[in-house]
Amino acid sequence: MFFGITIEKLLLIGLIAGLLIGPERLPRYAETLARFTKRAREYVTNAKSRVKEEMGGDFDDVDWRTLDPRQYDPRRIIREALLDDAPVPTVKAVSAAAAMTSATPLIDGPTETSDRFQADRKPPYDTEAT
Repeated sequence: MFFGITIEKLLLIGLIAGLLIGPERLPRYAETLARFTKRAREYVTNAKSRVKEEMGGDFDDVDWRTLDPRQYDPRRIIREALLDDAPVPTVKAVSAAAAMTSATPLIDGPTETSDRFQADRKPPYDTEAT
């Protein structure tokens, strides 16, 4: 397959082109298409050689197939990311809890536990903040 075009599709396109162009002009158009294909191939070959020449020898070792975006399957990437080892926590849970209880409050206000938010009470709501 060449860009999703199968041989059957190419034959159908050729048959329709043969009928539309006609048998007397078809050889001339086929020759023009062959010249165009030859020039395009030469252009691509020259472009590749210029890129290699300008980039130097550093890019000879690059495996270009690994950079093909068609190989990236989001499901596989997510699966591999989820199966990787979990990151090691930088702060231990015990020391984090101790730091929270020993730290001074950032806001001035009541520090007694009875004045803090409790699950059975509604939190304060500021109507002017929205």
